[in-house]
Amino acid sequence: QVQLVESGGGLVQAGGSLRLSCAASGRSFSDYVMGWFRQAPGKERGFVAAVSWSGSSTYYADRVKGRFTISRDNAKNTVYLQMNSLKPEDTAVYYCAAGGSSSGWTRGYAYDYWGQGTQVTVSS
Repeated sequence: QVQLVESGGGLVQAGGSLRLSCAASGRSFSDYVMGWFRQAPGKERGFVAAVSWSGSSTYYADRVKGRFTISRDNAKNTVYLQMNSLKPEDTAVYYCAAGGSSSGWTRGYAYDYWGQGTQVTVSS
């Protein structure tokens, strides 16, 4: 079992920045690919970013590429999502996820554990 707790969400103006954190406890953190997903009101949950076990590989949804950066610190059992140049359309609940799959990292089914989510609201 892995427990994930997100933090760092909040209200920010368009063009601003936020840094989300996801602290993991339980089984070895470095055994898991880590991902961030988000869900806006009335929409399906969608992929944002993922990082490989060692942190050497990262993947981004096109709509956040160049603005968001995912990283991990295996010594601290934590994954981060640095969000810059935020837009109102980035408003959503952001979820951290951990998965053991070697593929499909942009899909929710590749992840075994999910956090409770943290709200990000970007005002125009």
